[in-house]
Amino acid sequence: MAFKTWFITGSSRGFGREWTIAALDRGDRVTATARDLASLDDLVAKYGDAILPIQLDVTDRAAGFAAVKQAREHFGRLDVVVNNAGYGQFGMVEEISEEEIRAQLETNLLGALWVTQAALPYLRGQGSGHILQVSSIGGISAFLNTGAYHASKWALEGLSQSLAQEVAGFGIKVTLIEPGGYSTDWAGPSAKHATASPDYEPVRQQAAQARARRFTPGDPAATRDAVLRLVDSPDPPLRLFLGEAPLGIATADYQSRLAAWQEWQPVAAAAQGTGK
Repeated sequence: MAFKTWFITGSSRGFGREWTIAALDRGDRVTATARDLASLDDLVAKYGDAILPIQLDVTDRAAGFAAVKQAREHFGRLDVVVNNAGYGQFGMVEEISEEEIRAQLETNLLGALWVTQAALPYLRGQGSGHILQVSSIGGISAFLNTGAYHASKWALEGLSQSLAQEVAGFGIKVTLIEPGGYSTDWAGPSAKHATASPDYEPVRQQAAQARARRFTPGDPAATRDAVLRLVDSPDPPLRLFLGEAPLGIATADYQSRLAAWQEWQPVAAAAQGTGK
């Protein structure tokens, strides 16, 4: 199998680092971006010219376009573009500040949009490519205390489903990766927390207990093979869960939605009017 050329944001830790290593270990080439280039020094020392490290804050649109351009000029093509950079914003909807919601959307949604827009002309020109948008089970369901995060991921889901239809004729594939709970920094050092209101303390405890019941944290390294199989597939899916928990969560959620929609269908149908 011919080697692939990757562009991965958020390569310093978590999924981004694991998938960077997976690609490099099998002989692929990777442009790895991170806010802190020092976090990639060990990979550069090990893999040499196969990795191109670029410092990037994905919220900077011009920097994103420049990074993609540099990657394309350096390696000559782009095969897999992974929008992985992001973080978790915790806080009840009432607690989230304007600054916090804007920052969450700037990183998780707009950061992915800028890199996608930068890459598309190159992918269209070569008539191929695969864009991986790192979403979450929180991109199709929603839980307590993470409303801002869900807003960013649900938006990414809708954007990417439209994108997949728009670019299919150019030979470009799009996949939303929807992990469950993993032992990454998502809920740790990289997470941000709104100023807590004491009125919501019982709800906050409920949220923590529910999260503990939902997920047994997985090992990010265990996702390497799944992602390699995904990018090697001639017919990749629009959506791919990672981990055991997401399917059960999604099934229960969608069954509940369908039941409510069906129950209220007479009301919905009556709202159509006669058309006259």
